[in-house]
Amino acid sequence: LGTGWSVALRDWASAAAGQSAVLTVAVYVTFVALLSEALQLPLAFYQGVILERRYELSTQATGRWWLDRAKTLLVALPLAVLAALVVWSLVRWTPAYWWLLAAACFAVLLVLLAHLAPVLLLPLFYRCEPLQRPALAARLVSLAERAGTQVLGVFEWRVSDRTRKANAALAGIGRTRRILLSDTLLAGHSDDEVEVILAHELAHHVHYDIWIAMALEAGLILLGFYCADRVLGVAVGHFGLAAKSDVAGLPLLVLTGGAVSLVLLPLANAVSRAHERRADRYALDMTENPAAFTSAMKRLSAQNLAEERPSRWVEI
Repeated sequence: LGTGWSVALRDWASAAAGQSAVLTVAVYVTFVALLSEALQLPLAFYQGVILERRYELSTQATGRWWLDRAKTLLVALPLAVLAALVVWSLVRWTPAYWWLLAAACFAVLLVLLAHLAPVLLLPLFYRCEPLQRPALAARLVSLAERAGTQVLGVFEWRVSDRTRKANAALAGIGRTRRILLSDTLLAGHSDDEVEVILAHELAHHVHYDIWIAMALEAGLILLGFYCADRVLGVAVGHFGLAAKSDVAGLPLLVLTGGAVSLVLLPLANAVSRAHERRADRYALDMTENPAAFTSAMKRLSAQNLAEERPSRWVEI
């Protein structure tokens, strides 16, 4: 914005798109997204490959990491372009209230992704197969039923070709909800420990933590868009921006939304921490097996190289 590069990119995108306003937005967003990806790649490679290998957590071939990164970009880029087109169209249609309608659209998208991620997105990156341990599967389904949570089934989540870390999840909502257990978890934990870990995950659904988190996220999006609307209104006439709907102002919208999220991150973390503590209590009450809970947490901590007692500075 400050250097005028955004305006220059907008003009270049407009020329490349044959003066089509919709294509201009698509070309601009695609270029910015690719530039952002290029700038982030060195740090992402350091975090995802070099650092993980240094601490012997990664089992992933370098080529496989690049393939996953490319898949992520191929999924995220069309979504980014679509999101930008929705916002841009709403700003042009109703400059005064676009932020309210955009927040509503993004809230709906959050719910759709929560439903569809286990069905459409997870298989793009991981193999998930029905768990071939009937006794454990029946035990976990029974636990879910006792918690009043219906699940589609219990699946083994193949991650050992990428990492030595262990994980478990209750993915999806409604009819797509399923129990996912990483093969690294199954290989290193007893059935009692797996049950306790799943009880913790079940607690998030029993207490509607998923919906609360999505509602909190929707509130952050609403506030972010509102603040972006105020900032864009002030910015018109500066940085070469002709109107709120000028795609050259997109970086300002993203920066404003990011600033709002950063300022409110401690609140989001506090809510998450409260949910995790409540889920731990629920797991202890549901299984009545504190010994398994303790050993599971210690084993997970050691396996994932978690810091059991971080310093106050790290907490802050």
